[in-house]
Amino acid sequence: MTSASNDPIADMLSEDAKSIRRTWGWFLALGIVQIVVGTLAVGFAFSATLASVIMLGILLLIAAGAQIAAAIWARNWRGFFLFLLLGVLYAVTGFLAILHPAAAAEGLTLLLAAAFLVGGIFRIIFALAADFPSWGWVFCNGIIGLLLGVAILWQWPASGLWVLGMFVGIDLIVSGVTWTTIAAAVRNDVARWIGR
Repeated sequence: MTSASNDPIADMLSEDAKSIRRTWGWFLALGIVQIVVGTLAVGFAFSATLASVIMLGILLLIAAGAQIAAAIWARNWRGFFLFLLLGVLYAVTGFLAILHPAAAAEGLTLLLAAAFLVGGIFRIIFALAADFPSWGWVFCNGIIGLLLGVAILWQWPASGLWVLGMFVGIDLIVSGVTWTTIAAAVRNDVARWIGR
């Protein structure tokens, strides 16, 4: 059996751990920034929703450019018209999302509500039909998804103006808390992670 000092993998992990420990402050800063931005997004959910939809529109325009360029480069290919059509579809969708962000947000929110409803129903059915450990968590997840879908639909189309921004904000807050927790753990007991 080799000792820890002669084990190259342990030595490599130790160096990685030391490197991570030296940069724990960046993890902490990232987490704090995400918490602040997430809190602002929750507080200004309407503005965050519109910003999210406009960013989605911009990303669709970029994807449209790439799709059309791919179609032009492969113009001798049988799939040329499909690539070109998809590029045009991305472009039209992106332009509409940028020109009419409130309407696009309402449509996206309706799709999100449908996804919550269907996902929740399937999780509930699966949890009740299958016999597996921790089925109660899957059942609970299904109930929460179903309730979120109903709550969004209940207030739709008005919910379309704030739901996306609220969800983006909550995701940023949870991500920020995760990064700050990782920073604290890295700073305090990184050596324990590698078993030294």
